Amino acid sequence: MVEQARSPSRELLERLNVWREVLLTMNLPEDKPIDGVSRWLIMTRAGVIPMTLTSGLVAGLLAIGAPHANWLYFMLALVGLVLAHASNNLINDYFDLESGIDTAEAPRALYAPHPILSGWITRGGLLRAIVAINAIDAAILIVLFMARGWPVVAFALAGLLISVFYVAPPVRLKHHGLGEPAVFIVWGPLMVCGTYFVITGALPGWVWSASLPYAILVTTVLIGKHIDKLPYDSERQVRTLPVILGQRTALRLNQVLMCAFYVVVGILVLVKVFAFATLIVLAAVPMLRQTLDLYSRPKPDQPPPNYPVWPLWYVASAFVHARRAGALLVLGLILGWIVG
Repeated sequence: MVEQARSPSRELLERLNVWREVLLTMNLPEDKPIDGVSRWLIMTRAGVIPMTLTSGLVAGLLAIGAPHANWLYFMLALVGLVLAHASNNLINDYFDLESGIDTAEAPRALYAPHPILSGWITRGGLLRAIVAINAIDAAILIVLFMARGWPVVAFALAGLLISVFYVAPPVRLKHHGLGEPAVFIVWGPLMVCGTYFVITGALPGWVWSASLPYAILVTTVLIGKHIDKLPYDSERQVRTLPVILGQRTALRLNQVLMCAFYVVVGILVLVKVFAFATLIVLAAVPMLRQTLDLYSRPKPDQPPPNYPVWPLWYVASAFVHARRAGALLVLGLILGWIVG
């Protein structure tokens, strides 16, 4: 009876470990059966959604002490951002499949299961999921619009249009070297400034500059991914920024942008937009050095043992660096608030 009483707890712990593995690798452990939560975590690529949470947290920390700050609105905005990111990932998969970019041989279907190609959901089912998620986001938007007015709608609409037309015809920003700038705008000015406005009802000019450092980090992740996909995208006339620039220049650009994050944070500390404690981001410099070194070497012909997202390579190190530096940025803002 003791064994039976403990069994549900062990089962829950095992399931939590599976979900943790899915979030870290965007893949299901080989010896584990798929469950509903794991399926949706993988389909929405939930492993990269912490980047959106970080942008939201940056905005929230910047708003501490502001007059008329409303933290219920902050929580609603954070939920809305997460849902929007999940929807964006599903939209990308839907339109890339519809346009013939995603196939069984595409990198997207190799590093993690594609929602439709894996047989987990039909085209119609994926489209219904996209509509349902955006309907929830629309309900949140109505509440925030009634509280804060038309600027909330402007931020949300700009984010939605970029999200949809990132891959959807006739614009297809990704196909014209505009995907990377679009991501910079969304994860920086739109998310950080929009969330700050939702919390406070105001938008001082310094918040725009405060939104830039983390936007740089997120952009390096996308550039890393597009470098990995460069041969495939080039064959299909998908002119991402690395396709336009060439691999060597794109690698160097990403190295410069990673370093630029620290320079911009330092400047914002000097002009007192960020507190001195924010310089704790420098603790990520050892990770930066490893990433810069990896970007200076050719991609290996074969993946290392137990490497989870092959054939992707450069994006993994960019993501790990962005996660470390972004977490330290959040910690620095918290420390700056505590110290005052």
